[in-house]
Amino acid sequence: MVKNCLRNRSSFAIVSVLPEGTTDPEGNFPFANVGTLVNIIEVDVDTVGLMMIRCVGQHRIKVESFTQQEDGLVIGQVTDIPNDIEMNIPDDLNVASEVLRQLLESLPTRITPEKMPVFKPYKLEDTAWVANRWIELLDLTLLEKQRLMQLDSPVVRLELIQDILTTGNKKLS
Repeated sequence: MVKNCLRNRSSFAIVSVLPEGTTDPEGNFPFANVGTLVNIIEVDVDTVGLMMIRCVGQHRIKVESFTQQEDGLVIGQVTDIPNDIEMNIPDDLNVASEVLRQLLESLPTRITPEKMPVFKPYKLEDTAWVANRWIELLDLTLLEKQRLMQLDSPVVRLELIQDILTTGNKKLS
């Protein structure tokens, strides 16, 4: 798949594998029906038989159907989920943005530039951008991250994130 994506300069989608015995909210797949379309931005093939890739997410997708090839690769039909509309962070949610700004400013003193988990430009005034970066950075279970990313409202996403940041409450079910 990676070789094909590199050759054709195409993207691929990443979806979460759900715990055994569970299905997506619509009950159709053994994996989450919402995922992320990603582009490969860097490839390292230093070790024979091992390919390290670095990807950047583009936008969310919804899996409509899938088939599995003999080699185990899952091929799906997906539709794009439009990116959230940029909107300024409501005043009562500014804490989440300010704490993220402080964290991002402190990281270069602790890690090398290539290990930075977030690319510039930072959009610390945008509700969806801030909420989505926190989902990437917080120590949440995969299922918790999935539930947050499937929410249609970036404001609700950020409200839940700010609740986690200020109270430690991780009840997202």
